[in-house]
This record gives sequence, structure tokens and C-alpha cells, in this order.
Amino acid sequence: MNQHNALKAKPTDQKDYTDSLLTRQSKWWKKLLNVQYPYKRNIISLKPGFVLDIGCGVGRNLLHLNGNGIGVDHNATSVKQCLSQGLRAFTNAEFEQTEYYTPGTFDSILLAHVAEHMTQNETGQLLAGYQHLLKKNGRIIVITPQEAGFKSDDTHVAFTDFEKVQSIFNQLGYQSIKQYSFPFPRFVGKFFKYNEFVSIAGKL
Repeated sequence: MNQHNALKAKPTDQKDYTDSLLTRQSKWWKKLLNVQYPYKRNIISLKPGFVLDIGCGVGRNLLHLNGNGIGVDHNATSVKQCLSQGLRAFTNAEFEQTEYYTPGTFDSILLAHVAEHMTQNETGQLLAGYQHLLKKNGRIIVITPQEAGFKSDDTHVAFTDFEKVQSIFNQLGYQSIKQYSFPFPRFVGKFFKYNEFVSIAGKL
């Protein structure tokens, strides 16, 4: 997306964005079909250990991880929603004052459906600001939407595919361990909005 369109993207730090997240996930058919189950199994299969979930939103992935992690988000309303579910979550400023903001605390950093809300440089800067909190053999997990998913949300700024994520990893001094399309093959992402790019990297 070009700079003009990026400037037009809706912000994600307001109450209405939290409300939109809650509305999307509360649709009756999503509950009936338990559509999040495959994504939960996918996250668990990565064996991420104790996770720092950057941009945790309303806590979907923290719930998938059975609360084995800390959520950070710039949206205070979303953080309150996480807390109401018994999850550990903080705003960015709050997090820096906690015992968890200590080098070597986390096994993994999870950045799920966040990178597409900012430019590639901003994503790199965001991760760089937290990577010291990883253990020596810690990993970074980045999940972003494919074409249909990217187009479905007017808060999205930059389409972030495998190549762009790999570039971010390189800038951080991390080596790609695995990249794959989930839950369906890559071509499905052009019309199925819930198909994702999943990228995992470790320190060089």
C-alpha cells in the first residue's frame, strides 16, 4: 500500500477497533463451527513456550496458548478485555514497568496480525525494541494475512508476505527456520481471507 493509503488507514488504538474485533469473533457461525480450533492447534504445534504476544488484541492467541504468555497492546480497551478473561496483558507503557520486561524472559515473540497494520520499517523497529527480552535460543513468530485477508480490513497498511518478513528477520539478525501457508496452500489466500503466512526465525 502506498503512503497515501497508509495515511488513510483507520487507527487500531481506539475502543471502536476493540469493539470490531469482539463483533467479528462473536458471530454465531464462528462459534458453532469452532473456526478457531485449527489456528489454536497450529500455534500450539509450534511449541512456543512462554510467549510475548505483541499486539495481543482481545487475547485470542493468549487463550489459544492457555494463558502461557504476556500480552502487550497499544489499545487500552483491548488490554482490559484480556484482563477480563483472566489473561496477563499490559499497555506498552505498563509492560515496561513489570517484572516481565527483563532480558531473557521469553521463549518466543509472537507478532500475529500486526505487521500488516504498519510499514515494513515500523515492524522491524517494533520487534527490535523487544528482541532483548528473548532467551538466547528464543524465536520470533510472525503471522500475517494473505491477499484476501489483507483486503478485508481497512486498518491494514502494508501487505506483508514471506519475502518481506524474511527481510525483517535479516535486519534483526535472525535466520528463517520455517515459512508456510496455513491452513490451506498458498494460492487459496487469494480468495479465502483466513489464509495466513506463518514465519518462524531463530537467532543467527
